[in-house]
Amino acid sequence: MSPPPHRSQGFTLVAILFAVAIAGTALALLGTVWHTQVKREKEAELLFVGDQYRRAIASYYQRGPGGVKHYPRKLEDLLEDRRFPTRVRHLRRLYPDPITGKAEWGLVRAPDGGIRGVYSLSEDEPLKQSNFDLANQAFESRDQYRQWLFEYVDQVPAPSGKAADAMPPK
Repeated sequence: MSPPPHRSQGFTLVAILFAVAIAGTALALLGTVWHTQVKREKEAELLFVGDQYRRAIASYYQRGPGGVKHYPRKLEDLLEDRRFPTRVRHLRRLYPDPITGKAEWGLVRAPDGGIRGVYSLSEDEPLKQSNFDLANQAFESRDQYRQWLFEYVDQVPAPSGKAADAMPPK
């Protein structure tokens, strides 16, 4: 016959179970914080990459040979502008969409069929809802990343009704 268990053995088991429960809760909270931080970093990268595309499109448009201004027909035109006898680059490389991780972007088309901007194809809701810089103020209170349009529009006023056509479908 074995001796009866001591009371301290039951207390130790309860203490271990309590410690495991606390550790599990802490890890769950840590995972949530980590996920939020990763999403913020992807948003910051999207703002940077989108601005790079916007600037490259502006450069392509403004530097048209002979003063003739056209938007690029495809994103690859930003890598090597064949309108000039020498190599002109407006963008170093085609960046993938930081939110989706894919090379595919939504394209904002100009009236002439060229590309005047890009946007993410993600339908996720952004964390950032305010305090955007001047170039991105239109992003405030948007429901999806795909509503963040990184576009270059020449200073010439567009005909009425054209601005609404630029929004991607919901």
